[in-house]
Amino acid sequence: MKTEKLTTDILIIGGGTAGCYAALIISENSDKKVIICEKAHIKRSGCLAAGVNALNAYITEGRTPQDYVDYAKHDADGIVREDLLLTMSERLNSVTHRLEQLGLVILKDENGKYVTRGNRNLKINGENIKPILAKAVEALPNTTILNRVNIIDFAVKDNRIQGAFGIGIDDDTFYTIEAKAVIIATGGAAGLYKPNNPGFSRHKMWYPPFNTGAGYAMGINAGAEMTTFEMRFIALRCKDTIAPTGTIAQGVGAKQVNSKGEIYETKYGLTTSQRVYGTVMENIEGRGPCYLRTEGISKAQDESLKKAYLNMAPSQTLKWIESGKNPSEQNVEIEGTEPYVVGGHTASGYWVDTERRTTIHNLFAAGDVAGGCPQKYVTGAMVEGEIAANTMCKELDEETDAPVNESGIDKAFDEKVNEYNRILNNKDCVYTTEQLEDAMQKVMDAYAGGIGSHYQFNEKQLELAKEKIKKLQELAENVSADDCHELMFAYELKERLTVCITLIEHLKARKETRWHSFDENLDYPEKSDEWLKYVNSKKVDGEIKIITRQLVGRGESYEHNN
Repeated sequence: MKTEKLTTDILIIGGGTAGCYAALIISENSDKKVIICEKAHIKRSGCLAAGVNALNAYITEGRTPQDYVDYAKHDADGIVREDLLLTMSERLNSVTHRLEQLGLVILKDENGKYVTRGNRNLKINGENIKPILAKAVEALPNTTILNRVNIIDFAVKDNRIQGAFGIGIDDDTFYTIEAKAVIIATGGAAGLYKPNNPGFSRHKMWYPPFNTGAGYAMGINAGAEMTTFEMRFIALRCKDTIAPTGTIAQGVGAKQVNSKGEIYETKYGLTTSQRVYGTVMENIEGRGPCYLRTEGISKAQDESLKKAYLNMAPSQTLKWIESGKNPSEQNVEIEGTEPYVVGGHTASGYWVDTERRTTIHNLFAAGDVAGGCPQKYVTGAMVEGEIAANTMCKELDEETDAPVNESGIDKAFDEKVNEYNRILNNKDCVYTTEQLEDAMQKVMDAYAGGIGSHYQFNEKQLELAKEKIKKLQELAENVSADDCHELMFAYELKERLTVCITLIEHLKARKETRWHSFDENLDYPEKSDEWLKYVNSKKVDGEIKIITRQLVGRGESYEHNN
């Protein structure tokens, strides 16, 4: 195996929405050298790999940024960082206009105004949204893109980022990348739980299966503070196809109904978690299956839905075609997905300040990996990339101290190379990464509130989950790989297991049920004002230590030096 050492001013880990936009901002405002590492390819990576048919975070006419803050706060039942939400909301429209300038088609009416969907969404032709961003980044000066390079660990010394280590999946190269500052933009964590579609399609999910929680895991192991992992995200999706339901619910105003045709959504509430919870309860109580009521919509709406899903989830359109029935002729059955840890929908992720600094010096977080700021979606991830990039450039211009410790990073790299070689040369492997991943998903499903337990759990179950996941972590240290592609899978397994342990500790720590289904604690089935606070965590001496912090409300701001 080859080894290669690179040096840059700024390293961006993850070439999705947030990472690409951060690179654009850095190039426009400085001459700093940038390296972007993406384990897939920036043209088709991250949540937007397959495209999207709407921008879900936009301040529509008559609305204000504070309105968006209030909406997100209500949906998360108060557990948000209002300072992060406001700094995001204030820039949603400007990044949207920039996307349009780059070539994204945003639908407009006869008066030239954007076509809205609901109070916060814009309709777009977004199949090519990621290639548009990638093309813009590929043209940047002083920017090197390393596609198919999987970053597996930070280089941190005295709580200061010094770079990262990675694997070139195609060129069999071990990389060490020295950097003055790093943006982590690796997305959330999928694949922790057993899905609805196991076996050959166990990774058929709405969220990218290659988003394994790598950014979380690297931060956890480096001692970064994390927040609100217990606010899991469970998506309500079209059965079997895992297609998003918002296009139907908001696009044609379809209500959630049970098998008797009764509208049940208002019975449980209309927040994101309540919509999932209502569907679960209707099935438990024998009134399932549950549907989005599309029967009776117009022919024009039929065509609109089929076209919309072709740009985002073609399997749903194919299902309608194969059945020989349009949406107007049959309701769409719905169900919940397995739980995810994802900071773009909920508030899970790195604990950051308003400039998106993490608690590790010169490490910034943006997008799904950053916590405290739910409902950010595409445009919000771009905003966080912009905020992080601007702050990083300014601070690097002012900073002259603490150069990279050459001997320290070289020693750490040697240790990593030995670790890689041990996995590649291991002839005593008992279990494959796939077997251990399957076991992990079964454990999380059975004991940590997965689909099989109706998303419910108790403390005894969580203790068992922790015990079993720790055992799997031990077994994961003895996996083998035949090449760098399999080596990536070995590290993805370890990443997921690290996130699982942190998630379990967060679920245990919040002694209430604030978000039905998202955090359904049977030992504490009621909501309590005592838990109007953040549940944070930090790895200390190999164990996850829980930290609680007071809420940051309207007009307040949290900075790491507060």
